[in-house]
Amino acid sequence: MNLPDPSHPPAASDSRRASCAACLRPASACICSFVQPLASRAELLILQHPLEVRNAKNSARLLHLCLPASRVAVGEAFDPAELDALLHDGGRTPLLLYPDTPGDASLGIVPPPVLDAGLLAHPDKLRLVVLDGTWRKSRKMLYINTPLQRLARLGLSHVPPSAYRIRKAHAAHQLSTLEATALALAQLEGDPGWCAPLLEAFDVFVQHQANFSPRLNHM
Repeated sequence: MNLPDPSHPPAASDSRRASCAACLRPASACICSFVQPLASRAELLILQHPLEVRNAKNSARLLHLCLPASRVAVGEAFDPAELDALLHDGGRTPLLLYPDTPGDASLGIVPPPVLDAGLLAHPDKLRLVVLDGTWRKSRKMLYINTPLQRLARLGLSHVPPSAYRIRKAHAAHQLSTLEATALALAQLEGDPGWCAPLLEAFDVFVQHQANFSPRLNHM
């Protein structure tokens, strides 16, 4: 599938005042043409911090559009019963995409259960849960939503440098929501190449955003 050339963003017009109902961006900056639909055996649930919903640099909306079976729930503090229903809907086992955080105990966060490696052999029975927000916001979401603390965590292996040059990161291995999720789902699929269409769409999205900031085109 050929993606559009992001080096030529649409000319400004009255359409700037309208918004795309799918990507939630101004019509003049719509990213729907970058979408590469992809099926995943593991389902995806994105818990998105409210401050990320309209952030032009946020990658979660593109991720959601590329994975038609995925779900997005927006909030910071979720109702425990409603969150539990989202996590376990359809009888799937939820796994939280989140690194080990040794300082959890000092914050009153209970240690996560040990991941049963046998679960990874059945991605069709899993639901990958992703927290979409800055590191600080995702930590707060984990802290105030007890059901998330009860989830086994899935970590990433062999993390490449991020291509997310449009947002600041403290280290090269700190990935965007789309990059981290793409790698995690590829890990569950048992196929490193599975995520190639997602990362291709992300590259075009990043270039599209960089065109609005000439400085980024020289990084």
